[in-house]
Amino acid sequence: MSPALALEGISVLDLASVGPGARASRILSDYGAEVVKIGPVPSREGVQIAPPLYAYSGHRLMRRALFDLKSENGRDVFMALASDADVIIESFRPGVVDRLGIGYEAVCSVNPAIIYCSTSGFGQSGPKSAWAGHDLNYLALSGYLHCSGRQADGSPALPGATVADIAAGGMQAAMATMAALVARQRSGEGRHLDVSIADGAFAMMSLYIDEHLATGSEPGPGHNILTGRYACYGVYTCADGRFLSVAAIEARFWRNLCSALDLDRFAESQMDDSRQQEIRDALVAVFATRSRDDWSDLLGPANCCVAPVLTVGEAVEDPHYMHRRVVVEAEHADEGPFRQTSSVWAGTGSPSRPYEVRDATVTDTRQLLQDIGFDEESIEALVEEGVVA
Repeated sequence: MSPALALEGISVLDLASVGPGARASRILSDYGAEVVKIGPVPSREGVQIAPPLYAYSGHRLMRRALFDLKSENGRDVFMALASDADVIIESFRPGVVDRLGIGYEAVCSVNPAIIYCSTSGFGQSGPKSAWAGHDLNYLALSGYLHCSGRQADGSPALPGATVADIAAGGMQAAMATMAALVARQRSGEGRHLDVSIADGAFAMMSLYIDEHLATGSEPGPGHNILTGRYACYGVYTCADGRFLSVAAIEARFWRNLCSALDLDRFAESQMDDSRQQEIRDALVAVFATRSRDDWSDLLGPANCCVAPVLTVGEAVEDPHYMHRRVVVEAEHADEGPFRQTSSVWAGTGSPSRPYEVRDATVTDTRQLLQDIGFDEESIEALVEEGVVA
């Protein structure tokens, strides 16, 4: 089997419109899973979150169905789909799916092998399980934000990406789902996955948390090499006002950097706390003499652990990323051609032609119901009733 089709034949019902759940189904789809995005019938739910056409890669290679899960018939239709699914992903507040009658126990009664992945901010249980939250809140709770760099007023700087949603939530959910699918191959049993984004953020902080638990230290900005204690690990301004990242952690890379910058006098003082300001001042002065790209071209190939700080616009045009084919072509039915992030996960491969991105109003509800045995008359009645669209 081609690695790009590692999850071929695995059917996923995704009830998450945005956030970690949607990121998880994006990953599963990139590995070949057949994902159906489940949303509410617009006339019954009113205004709902509608991501722009480019978000989550435009839900490429996914199908879409709309159900009114608050109605008995809508719920029954969903359960008919769920009875033959491999995975369900949901991101409602804890307890909501049970009140709707589509929770794990309900689905398990018709499909004992289901992998039911519940993604939530703080988990299905615990004092904060009912709290509303977003990416910044989970990073704050885990200690991540406290260990980040500081703004001029001393407050933690905002992260440049939704790290918790992406890694702590979406990637955790996808990884747990794939592990559960492997386990099911051996046991035949499904399971309920309680994916807490806050837990995932806590795990991302394990290097510092384990240090605290073992030694009692209190990690924070400037605590160690990774949080700014030493000049060899930081960001510096160049002559053109752009920035260069320096991460010369190992002694050999630091010596290479010192040699390249004619700063050999600091080669043996990398971890000397008493000289850090002196070293930092020297680096600031040297990097201010040439442009970012000049320094990058000189130091990057010289084993110095240096890379330019690129804007998003620069990153998508970077020769290395272009070689790696991380940006691909897509085609929207109404908006025309545009570019988007490719399936970058190892083992997924690149497309041979542009991805088709459909308009968000297009649904596959009728075909999905036909596939599980509904006749045209029954489907039309459900549409007329307003429970599917």
